Amino acid sequence: MQRDDKVLVEETLGGDEKAFTVLVKRHREAIYHVIFKIIKDREEAKDLVQETFVKVFNSLSSYRPEFRFTTWLYKIAANCSIDYLRKKKIQTLSLDEKIQTKYGELSFELVDWSYNPEIELSAKQKGFSIDQAIKSLPKKYREVIVYRHQNDKSYQEIAEILKVPVGTVKARIFRGRELLKKKLKSLR
Repeated sequence: MQRDDKVLVEETLGGDEKAFTVLVKRHREAIYHVIFKIIKDREEAKDLVQETFVKVFNSLSSYRPEFRFTTWLYKIAANCSIDYLRKKKIQTLSLDEKIQTKYGELSFELVDWSYNPEIELSAKQKGFSIDQAIKSLPKKYREVIVYRHQNDKSYQEIAEILKVPVGTVKARIFRGRELLKKKLKSLR
C-alpha cells in the first residue's frame, strides 16, 4: 500500500531519508512538467527539478499538513521557474528611443504585420464555438473535459475529485471528446 505524502513528510522530518527519496520519485515527473511548461527548456527544467527538491527538503518543516502536499510542492516548483526566468531576462532595445552612434542618431520604424482582423475574428468564433460545444455536453462528460483540458488535472486527480474509478474518468473523457468532435464537425 502506498504511503500518503503527509506521512512521508513526517517520516522525513523524523530523519528518514528514504521517505524523502520516495517523495522525490513520486513527484519528480510531475514537477518536471510544471517547470517545463513555464520555462520551455528541457535541460534547464531538469536542473530546476533538482533545485526544487533541494528547496523542498530545506523548507520541509514549513509545510502545513492541513493543505495538500502537491499544492505546496508545485508552488515551490513554479517559484523556482519564475526566479530562473527573472535571472535570465534578456537585455532589450527600445524601438521608441533614438540610438546614438558615431554616425549620428538612428531611429527605428517597424511595421506591424501581425494584426489581421479576419484571423482574429475567426479565432474568436472558433474559441466561442468550442466553449459552446463544451457547455452543451452532458454534465458527466463536461466536467471531466474541463478538469482534464482546462484545469490540467491528471486522471487520478479527477477520479479523486469526482469520487469515481480512474477507468470511469478515462471512459468519460473518451466519450466526451467523441461528442465534442461530432458537435464541432456539425458547426463547420
